[in-house]
Amino acid sequence: MTSSMAQFLAFNPISATDWINALGNFAVLGVCAIIFAETGLMIGFFMPGDSLLFIAGLLTLSGKTSTGVTNSHHLSLPLLLLAVPVCAVAGAQLGHYLGARFGRPLFDKPDSRLFKRKHVDKAEEVFHQYGETKAVVLARFIPVVRTFMNPVAGVLEMPAKKFFVANLIGGVIWADGVLLLGRLASNVISADKVDKYIIPITLVIVVLSLLPIFFEWRKSRKAGPAAPAGYPADDQDSVASSGRHRSR
Repeated sequence: MTSSMAQFLAFNPISATDWINALGNFAVLGVCAIIFAETGLMIGFFMPGDSLLFIAGLLTLSGKTSTGVTNSHHLSLPLLLLAVPVCAVAGAQLGHYLGARFGRPLFDKPDSRLFKRKHVDKAEEVFHQYGETKAVVLARFIPVVRTFMNPVAGVLEMPAKKFFVANLIGGVIWADGVLLLGRLASNVISADKVDKYIIPITLVIVVLSLLPIFFEWRKSRKAGPAAPAGYPADDQDSVASSGRHRSR
């Protein structure tokens, strides 16, 4: 078996380091394409968005390497900071357009390896729980949900202009924020310590991304199921469900 064949068989599509190694000198272009697919195509939910951006940011400092990364090509930070948010926003816009164009039938398919109905339900739950704008921004920091939030927003008839503003804010903060965090890590961690700290740092990114969800969950738990003053319980149920079914 040739070495190239062995590398192909060992390739892990959910591994950021495997993608960086495979892309080689085209790493910047590849990162942009992966971010576009993860945010714009429902089949891209498995792709390593957060970790890919972090490692790409780490590799923008010449001479730095990361766990398992054999690609020594220096990545351009200015180019990444410009191109990646554009692709992240464009991908999400495509997702919103597909949802608005095809509606519920877009999700009317059996579960498979590339589609799980539970992912759609989770994105719709976040959308209704936090409201349109907040949900679109927040979803950027939640793996899988950030893929399905965009078509869900289209299906639920979120206005295109309102979606674009929320998409732009969330896309820039997420993409450039994680890239800069990787670059910051490359500045403060010596080359021989990168392998030791990259996994804990990635875990910190995930935890920070989930903190808003946790605080909102605690807030909703404390609020309880009580009906607002002046509304009977039956009316409250009607009001709460009206938005959820407005496009069905």
